[in-house]
Amino acid sequence: MGKAREATRRRLLTTMGLLGVAAPLTALVPSAAAAGRTSAGARVAGEQRVARRMTDLTVESPALGGRAKVRLLTPDGWERRRAGERWPVLYLLHGITDDHQAWSRDTDVAEWPALRDVLVVMPDGGFAGFYSNWWNEGTAGPPAWETFHLYELRRLLEYGYGAGGARAVAGMSMGGFGAISYAARRPDLFRAAASFSGVVHPLHPRLLPMFTGFKDLTGVDLGPLWGDPVAQRHIWRAHDPYHLAHRLRGTPVYLSAGDGNPGPLDPPGQPGDPEDPEAMINEVNRATAARFHAAGIPLTTHFHTGTHHPAYGGRELRRSLPILLAALGVGARVR
Repeated sequence: MGKAREATRRRLLTTMGLLGVAAPLTALVPSAAAAGRTSAGARVAGEQRVARRMTDLTVESPALGGRAKVRLLTPDGWERRRAGERWPVLYLLHGITDDHQAWSRDTDVAEWPALRDVLVVMPDGGFAGFYSNWWNEGTAGPPAWETFHLYELRRLLEYGYGAGGARAVAGMSMGGFGAISYAARRPDLFRAAASFSGVVHPLHPRLLPMFTGFKDLTGVDLGPLWGDPVAQRHIWRAHDPYHLAHRLRGTPVYLSAGDGNPGPLDPPGQPGDPEDPEAMINEVNRATAARFHAAGIPLTTHFHTGTHHPAYGGRELRRSLPILLAALGVGARVR
């Protein structure tokens, strides 16, 4: 691969959160507590406590045609919960190539007092699942990430893990798209949503070429995701938050993105890159914000100096927590 092509490939990978390789998954051993927890064929096949207040689940999912991991950051009192006891739920969604470990690995969310009164759910979203049920040339079938997250997993968590009916969702990069798309597609399920450096408008002229050219640069074919953006435009629009703005009226939304210039959370001495993809993501988010404002959505934005570094995701989650927790009816604890 030539230098120019490799540089283009790396810029694309950076934009979509693809730099770096996800950490290897820890093998789980099914416990007695996991037995019998099912939802429409989905089943918890294993549980493992990986840290204080942190439990990993392995879920067998018909929607995915296989297994997926889910990390739970549990609230105070969860391990001694009584039958029927419930907590508000905050879903945290990861970016491309990452997994259920992303938020607890890249941030210190497990130490935040503000999250001691909610059940934090960090599910696997696939290498490039885009939090969608894949079109697959019209045949549907696995992977159906939306069905897994919003039906199978939700029901399992409600049945056996103390998940209540108050939910909010947030995510970084691909996960930022997932958070806003899920909240728009299912406003009955989510009370608030936040996106950090999210690809929140796939049909934007600056962003669309990354989807259509994804296979050439990464080897991953996104064609089966939503089909052709012209022939299957209705599918693209049905997942694109920009075109779903009317469904978010009444839902508090937080959007943030950097400007592509090195900021306070970037490695010291990092030179500026005029082609940093975060600048493009900033443009896409500003266009989406204007659309949301016009639609009367209760919107908070933070356009800042910085790149697509995951540290900004952690900072922006902190900034958005008052909005997310207020929607859940939870008062943030003071550090």
